[in-house]
Amino acid sequence: LELGNYIAAPTAGRMLADFGAEVIKVERPVTGDELRNWRLYSGDTSMLFRTINRNKKSIVLDLRSPEGRQAVLGLVEHCDVVLENFRPGTLEKWGLGPEELNAANPDVVLVRISAFGQTGPLADRPGFAAVAEAMGGLRELVGEPDREPVRVGVSIGDSIAGLYGAFSAMMAL
Repeated sequence: LELGNYIAAPTAGRMLADFGAEVIKVERPVTGDELRNWRLYSGDTSMLFRTINRNKKSIVLDLRSPEGRQAVLGLVEHCDVVLENFRPGTLEKWGLGPEELNAANPDVVLVRISAFGQTGPLADRPGFAAVAEAMGGLRELVGEPDREPVRVGVSIGDSIAGLYGAFSAMMAL
């Protein structure tokens, strides 16, 4: 069950789906995953969204509502893995934290991807690949020595996080 959006958790979901897992992607009402419109040049769904979300099933649930919460917990009963990449505390705020997920399915593996982890002094800070790449020093390695650091051309930080997320799920299983 994929509760994430943008790139990191959806990349983990794509990896699992590409190798045969049934992945159910949960999208928010009205707007869906923000990646649907990211760098949209024509049509109504971006190529990046289509690529990262191939081989998945998609449903719409409002995770902030009691009905959405109940639907997620019902799905979790039948899932091996839950993927998420929200800011720490978000699932807990919605009543979908580890305690609730484990109550629905004691064997479920929860993969949490966030910029600075779930605990620690920076945990509450938001972050995307650009932040992780800069703080980790990767952007300093890319580009020309006499110019500002540049991105590598893709959201490599999110992609790597997604790869590690999928690998972690497989190791836990």
